[in-house]
Amino acid sequence: MSATSKQFTIHEDWTVVILGFIIIGISLFVFLPEVPVFSWSNIGDLKTKVFDSANLKTIFIQFIYLISIGTLGAFLIGKSVKYFLLTFPIVYLFTLTALILAGNSAVKSINLEAVIFSLIIGLAIGNFFKLPEWFRSALSTEVFVKIGLVLLGTGVIFSDILKAGSLGLIQALVVVLSVWYFAFWLCRKLKVDDELTMMISSAVSICGVSAAIATSGAIKGDSKKLSYVISIVLVTAIPMMIFMPIIAKYFNFPEEVTGAWLGGSIDTSGAVAASGTLVGETALKISTIVKFSQNVLLGLAAFAISVYWTYSHNTSSEIAASKPTLKVIWERFPKFVIGFIAASLLFSFFITPETRDGVKDSLKNLQGIWFALAFTSIGLETNFKDLLSNNSRKPLYAFLIAQLFNVIVTLLIAFLLFG
Repeated sequence: MSATSKQFTIHEDWTVVILGFIIIGISLFVFLPEVPVFSWSNIGDLKTKVFDSANLKTIFIQFIYLISIGTLGAFLIGKSVKYFLLTFPIVYLFTLTALILAGNSAVKSINLEAVIFSLIIGLAIGNFFKLPEWFRSALSTEVFVKIGLVLLGTGVIFSDILKAGSLGLIQALVVVLSVWYFAFWLCRKLKVDDELTMMISSAVSICGVSAAIATSGAIKGDSKKLSYVISIVLVTAIPMMIFMPIIAKYFNFPEEVTGAWLGGSIDTSGAVAASGTLVGETALKISTIVKFSQNVLLGLAAFAISVYWTYSHNTSSEIAASKPTLKVIWERFPKFVIGFIAASLLFSFFITPETRDGVKDSLKNLQGIWFALAFTSIGLETNFKDLLSNNSRKPLYAFLIAQLFNVIVTLLIAFLLFG
């Protein structure tokens, strides 16, 4: 059975921009969705905090909120609303399980993020149970991911980065350019396919999962390949988060240098904050600023990648001339990046600090929920055997070598700028 129907549709990227700004508008002018409680230490906490009637009501309201937005999205892009309504509650239930697992104090102490559990649960269900084709086709992975990316823009505040000086931006620019080109060159040498090359290069050099997702959107990449890269990013972030602070303390690196090193090397924002906390307040501040600086480059990078991809992968059916036209570049350009940039500009220059502070926790929570839903969906539609096949070894080697290069280059630059 098909999960699509013929009707008036809007391009998926424009749809997520619309949905993202509907969420922002609701938060600013209508009502602020409460953040459910998922923190617990023991069974007693689980009963009195997470499964408390008031918190369950908040979770239910959140579910209604999310399924309403998602249903509108399915309608606008032309997917079956019926199948979405059948699929989403199941995806939400799995995601809710991941959020509860990640809320445990022991899990929080080692900073395992909910998205890791979402991916694991999705992979487990998707690989041990045969899911109907209509279920897989009804999954809205790309929509969930891109809504999360638009909302991510609300947390990228230019003034916060500039207050800390230009050093973080300089480091981010140098690291992103040098590491991206090294990873790109290495993938080519190892004959990794073009889509994985672009996703690996962006993930290892910019901001991990978000960069891989944005790049996949820019090149219209395969979701299985995206899942593969995300899996590598999440798995490698854990040992880096733990061992890099230990190395820094052993060699007595200054906190400023350590923070810049952590922020520029570790690929997920949560792991960066966690590792910075292990070192000290100064390291935490610098690592966060450096990571935010890299996040700012995400939109520009996605634009550059989309232009490059258009020039290097155009076909005769798309372009009659030898070079792509501006029209083709615009058609290939990932429109959700416009939403990301617009949200960042809105919250950087047009929203008062008081208003921003009042909505940031709720929007951050919604951003995290959409990402978690996306990771659950990625797991459900991915065959785990593909991640362990022989064909996956070269991309893995490329990522690990590029990450080692990233760690070394970032440390040298951190000493030059912050030492």
